[in-house]
Amino acid sequence: MDAAKMVADLVAWLQEEAAKAGAKGAVLGLSGGIDSAVVANLCRLAFPDNCLGLIMPCHSDPADAEDAHLVARHLELPVVEVVLDDIYDRLVLLLTGQPFSPGKRNLALANLKPRLRMLTLYFHANERNYLVVGTGNRSELTVGYFTKYGDGGVDLLPLANLVKSQVRELARYLKLPERIIGKPPTAGLWAGQTDEGEMGITYEDLDRYILTGQAPPAVKEKIEAMAAASAHKRRLPLTPPF
Repeated sequence: MDAAKMVADLVAWLQEEAAKAGAKGAVLGLSGGIDSAVVANLCRLAFPDNCLGLIMPCHSDPADAEDAHLVARHLELPVVEVVLDDIYDRLVLLLTGQPFSPGKRNLALANLKPRLRMLTLYFHANERNYLVVGTGNRSELTVGYFTKYGDGGVDLLPLANLVKSQVRELARYLKLPERIIGKPPTAGLWAGQTDEGEMGITYEDLDRYILTGQAPPAVKEKIEAMAAASAHKRRLPLTPPF
């Protein structure tokens, strides 16, 4: 991959899509991870005066917010921090009748976090006439490793055609902080959660399969099963054929 050309092409694409939509700029969630850091850099280049990063802790590891602020300082990116803990707790109590329990691993409850972040992103986007730019990459999109109408509820996905290793390559080209580049990817759904641990496969194996079709039989079977089970996430709502 020609990283310089890819960056230039993605910046131009972001500008073109915003112009088509009559939008002034971009808002994105800044998580402290590599994907959001790369997207933040691309948006900063595309919209130097009209770009906003949102840091949205929701019972999150404090280190993630620290890393998000590190990226913001590195890029001189304007940010707003919106702590979602209280509204999340109230929603969990309303839905379940039980207080939020930090040690409980419940995917339905965990998915409320990215959906609350989506609401927050669109509020700020609507206020400013910005587009919401997502951070999902090709590896995650392939196997459905994102929350429907959460981190998947965005206007633009500039990394959608790049696997994780290519995103890392862009991060190095853009000279993002090494602390961010080397950080284990996590969606921050619960304490100690990592992308690879939850998916049950490594990004290395996933990227290789996407790019070459090659993988150990068990890995290939798992990837194809995940892709099939998450197909509904990658399409618009179905409508009757009549």
